[in-house]
Amino acid sequence: MEILPGIHQVDGVNGNCYLIVRDGLTIIDTGLPGNSPKILAYIRDQLHRRPQEIRTIILTHFHIDHTGNVTALMNASGGAAKVAVHETDAAYVSGTISPPRPKGGMGLLVRTLGIFMKPDVFQPDILLRDGDRVEGLVCIHLPGHTPGSIGLLDEGTKIFFAGDTLRFDGKIIEGPPDQFTMDVEQARQSVRKIASLEFDLMLPGHGVPLRPGASGKVREFAQTYGSAGS
Repeated sequence: MEILPGIHQVDGVNGNCYLIVRDGLTIIDTGLPGNSPKILAYIRDQLHRRPQEIRTIILTHFHIDHTGNVTALMNASGGAAKVAVHETDAAYVSGTISPPRPKGGMGLLVRTLGIFMKPDVFQPDILLRDGDRVEGLVCIHLPGHTPGSIGLLDEGTKIFFAGDTLRFDGKIIEGPPDQFTMDVEQARQSVRKIASLEFDLMLPGHGVPLRPGASGKVREFAQTYGSAGS
């Protein structure tokens, strides 16, 4: 679906996948494994563009529901696409470090699913740091959910891609789920960092767009986030 002119979301990939259409194509996150045909069909049928125009794939963090189709998309691009990830998550996507299991009973479920669903393993081309620019977007380092979680701020359009540090279900704003978050207190600090930014539209890694006045709503949420009952 088209969110704004030049900003699209591919539905049904179990983790929000965004496409930015400018001179080339930029993909932000790629969903769970097995969904590359949906992404490529959207590029061809809805955007009327070619996979070879994919210039950069930016990953907000290493979790499998955001990195699941990277290799297939790189191959479809004919090697044109470069993969960008924060430097502290690079070892996870390259397979140098094994990701930790989620906490509690969810860990057992993930281990079971892992029998049928394997993460992509690849070498990133671009290692990002806080404040770096990639495809016109400012990298905002937001550690906590993973060490290298990032958001991406488009200063021109005032759009913020939040990854999993924030989510919005159409009614309430939430932080990342504790059972999938490596450092909960650090994630809370990252939410406060987002609250210091200015943006009109927030596009989360899960959920639906938050607008209008998204940054003001995030500031209100950040004031109570982490307190008892929130």
